[in-house]
Amino acid sequence: MSGIIGYIGDTSAVRVILDGLRRLEYRGYDSAGLATVCDGELFVCRQVGTLDQLDEQIRAQAVPGSAGIGHIRWATHGVPAHENTHPHTDAGDRIAVVHNGIVENYAALKKKLSSRGVRFRSETDSEIIAQLIGFYLKRGAETLEHAVHCALMDLKGNYAIAVLDKHNPEKLLAARSGSPMMVGIGEREMFVTSDAPAIIPYTRRVIFLDDYQVAVVGRSGAVITNLSGNVVDRQESVIDWDVTEAQKEGYPYFMLKEIHEQPRMIKKILLLKLDFKRLHLKLEELQAIKQKLSAAHQIIIQACGSSYHAGLIGREIFEYFSGIHTDVEVSSEFRYRDLTAGTDCLVLSISQSGESGDTLAAVRRAKQKGMSTLSLCNVVGSSISRESDSVLYLQAGPEIGVASTKSFTAQLFNLYLIAIFLGMMKRIIKRELKDSLIKELTFIPSLLKKVLGEEPLIEAIAHKYAGYRDIFCVGRGINYPCALEGAHKLREIAGEHASAYPAGELKHGPIALVDETVACVCIAPKSQTYDKMVSTMQKIRARNGRVIAIAGEGDEEIGKYADDVIFVPVVQEIFSPLVVSVALQLFAYHFAVKRGREIDRPKHLAKSVMVE
Repeated sequence: MSGIIGYIGDTSAVRVILDGLRRLEYRGYDSAGLATVCDGELFVCRQVGTLDQLDEQIRAQAVPGSAGIGHIRWATHGVPAHENTHPHTDAGDRIAVVHNGIVENYAALKKKLSSRGVRFRSETDSEIIAQLIGFYLKRGAETLEHAVHCALMDLKGNYAIAVLDKHNPEKLLAARSGSPMMVGIGEREMFVTSDAPAIIPYTRRVIFLDDYQVAVVGRSGAVITNLSGNVVDRQESVIDWDVTEAQKEGYPYFMLKEIHEQPRMIKKILLLKLDFKRLHLKLEELQAIKQKLSAAHQIIIQACGSSYHAGLIGREIFEYFSGIHTDVEVSSEFRYRDLTAGTDCLVLSISQSGESGDTLAAVRRAKQKGMSTLSLCNVVGSSISRESDSVLYLQAGPEIGVASTKSFTAQLFNLYLIAIFLGMMKRIIKRELKDSLIKELTFIPSLLKKVLGEEPLIEAIAHKYAGYRDIFCVGRGINYPCALEGAHKLREIAGEHASAYPAGELKHGPIALVDETVACVCIAPKSQTYDKMVSTMQKIRARNGRVIAIAGEGDEEIGKYADDVIFVPVVQEIFSPLVVSVALQLFAYHFAVKRGREIDRPKHLAKSVMVE
């Protein structure tokens, strides 16, 4: 989608906004713009293309305003063009608005305003918000707040907005419905933003807005109201991310930095979730729904993208450790399904951002059906976390690269913790086995470091095959979802065709495509299906396909069946996705670098998708 930041204080609004937009580049890269008030007039600067182009344009001008709003866009409605770039203004150039979301009834509203003489200047649905506010002010709305409330009550769809009025330069307005928006609290300065990384260098104190709430923000504080104008009491929260986590720290790309952060991240999760003396899991978040968990006879995991692939691995983990029947659904399909599961079903939702539109809609649907809802997400105060019965935070820290890496691994690791907890609760896992499993999990940070130590070899192999335009990723059992995720990464950041298949399915059709132009990544650590994987690799090579094997250390035989081998540490088969996925991330990263791709901001993609 897009990123929003607003500022009011005693320093240059333009500098703060540009700095904040820089931290939001993962949210959009089609265009960027900002607005402030200078000498009683609205100053708007917009630029198609990168943020650097906007920055260059601004530097050539002296812009002294101390309040302003900014936006970086990922186009959903209207092509990237100057007239479609935010901020949008009303017909009288009094109001500037930045918007994230979709106005579903914009056509009807546009027709209504056009019939009353309002002239539109863009193709976007977002402009309607600025025009509506200006229209209601012209019609006689008593205050800016009144006009904003009236405009928002006309909208259908979802939105996060920030509003600047040249006649009221000492305040900003922000509102949300279905898209994230928060107020940042500083010392004699205040912020509004869609994403916490934009304001982390300035403050960690925030107020998360709920749907249909409006914040009136001045230099010294904010008043939160509902659309009826009634004041709402909202509690302050603290973002515990480190500023350095949102910086590259010498890495060429955020994605590579975030891949390398994974051992430290897992160690952090262990420190938070494990009593090392007693080898006891501390999952207090699950205590609130322990009775519902105990009564659960079915689990439905629902998620999108990489989170869906983590959910597929979660199914294997849950059934293995707890014996509970588990299904996995794509959120965009699940939200429209006729749900036949009963109230003894637990719906587990996985979302890095906690704002994925389809996943959030599915949470609401499950609750309407009386099902228990548990969510895994990374962002404190996100919509999904607030609307679920219970939430387990990933503790991955900010993830700036669009392609999920450390958040995917954090999802997997937390799924293991939940599954072991359920297995103990269901008395399937006895104490001795529990101690053994938890001990193995404590080894994961050092094992991931070993995988990262193989990066030079993985880089060389990735570069060797970077000229191939068709990549197959194949696996079996718990590593088939890893194959899906590996292909997903290659498509996302390398922009090349990559497909994933269960290895046993190759002979049922896909093998017809294998020839010397196809490279196959075969995930083959020692497992109950190892011999079957070797057979698959032989079939590929018999058809002149190239084989890149991912195998366990010490496997001296695998080289006979592969052109190249990436070795990963040996773990129990059930834990193998943790080491395999990091190797696949490195392979995809270096493949894409060799292809000359934009790593952190892949074409057509955004970090979180809040609309269908």
